[in-house]
Amino acid sequence: DIQRAFPGLTIRYALALRCDIERFLNDTIGDTAGGSIEDTLGELVNDAHHEQACDIDTDGIDENDSAIVRLASQIIMEAYRHEASDIHIEPYSDRKETAIRFRVDGSCSTYMRIPAIYRRALVSRIKIMANLDIAERRKPQDGKIRFKLNQDREIELRVATLPTAGNNEDIVMRVLTAKEPLPLEAMEFEPAILSKLLEIAEKPHGIILCVGPTGSGKTTTLHSLLRHLNTDERKIWTAEDPIEITQEGLRQVQVHPKIGFTFAAAMRSFLRADPDVIMIGEMRDKETADVAIEASLTGHMVLSTLHTNGAVETVVRLLDLGCDSFNFADAMQGVIAKRLCKRICANCKEPYHPQEQEYDKLANVYGRQAWDSLGMGYREDFQLYRGKGCDACNRTGFKGRVALHELLCGSDELRNLIQSRAKTTDMQRLAVREGMVTLVQDGILKILAGLTTYEQVRSVAMR
Repeated sequence: DIQRAFPGLTIRYALALRCDIERFLNDTIGDTAGGSIEDTLGELVNDAHHEQACDIDTDGIDENDSAIVRLASQIIMEAYRHEASDIHIEPYSDRKETAIRFRVDGSCSTYMRIPAIYRRALVSRIKIMANLDIAERRKPQDGKIRFKLNQDREIELRVATLPTAGNNEDIVMRVLTAKEPLPLEAMEFEPAILSKLLEIAEKPHGIILCVGPTGSGKTTTLHSLLRHLNTDERKIWTAEDPIEITQEGLRQVQVHPKIGFTFAAAMRSFLRADPDVIMIGEMRDKETADVAIEASLTGHMVLSTLHTNGAVETVVRLLDLGCDSFNFADAMQGVIAKRLCKRICANCKEPYHPQEQEYDKLANVYGRQAWDSLGMGYREDFQLYRGKGCDACNRTGFKGRVALHELLCGSDELRNLIQSRAKTTDMQRLAVREGMVTLVQDGILKILAGLTTYEQVRSVAMR
């Protein structure tokens, strides 16, 4: 039968386990969850036309309908296949179609639209998967979905619902795919920055902060640092909200602010549990910052995150919170500022010789004196890179993201400035003089390495 189906091919037979065949098919074409998403959408559109023609009450559509169940699963699987970080389900009133949008590489785009009459059924289906109250539409809810892609692969989604105009509900799902931390060497630190970071991480006590906007990889960076510190000689406690990455050897705790178990409360408990290293998900308030400083001054290494724009601004933010300047100056070992910008697609990357105006712009932004030390003169062989656009990157020229870093290290002179509550500009000037590579400078180094473009660095690292 097989030979008749493929008469022009030479057939070679082989034996394989069923699970191996299924794994190969899933990895190659993905689990179709009962047909393609196009088939499911076509089925919904046909049903929608029939129901609208018959004037059927759309509130009566069941969230357990087989097509709705398949659609919800397929949306999640398609988001995973497209490497989306977030899924947005956006219903509209007045019979407008519901938009399904994916955030990929930091940018949102519409992936598909579904008939308006299915908006509530789809939202209810997602809420059932996240164990939320489907009858409550008046206030926001939060939940989680553990979604099995196939026999060997499972992902977690953080679900948030929000009531919107027209008696609708929006759903946003954050796709949490990372189960294990990356090694620090894989995080694209410049060699000098990585060497200095490892040096301060090995100190017995102090505070190391990772700062940046939401979604810039702060938690991922701290877990990579913990991966480096995670040895039998150290006891490591973490307080997180939520726990996104798990590591064997770490004692990881989920905080619950609603019942009073905050980051500060967790840290106080850790101090009675013989810690060497403590990681706190976020320094949200003065109480948490004060306890972290106290812990570091009593012989512990404390890691945490903060939402600030740069390394030096972090120092000023904590002092503005009311932290004691002398204690913080003694405790601070380092601040890592981080951004993610779009990476040039490796499949369609091409070199080009820039105009001298573009070269001068890079040199001026980097700093002329520092630029001259790089030995990058404007010659005929000077090259930058760009993406032409191809099927792999959806004709955008970019696929994936690259990390930019700056590392502010504690020094005696910097501690004196912190204690005297010096201006941000004075601290920045000192840090650069002592060798700090700024976010913009690191971005330009990534441009010269052919990883990204000036426009992308400017969009995330320049103010």
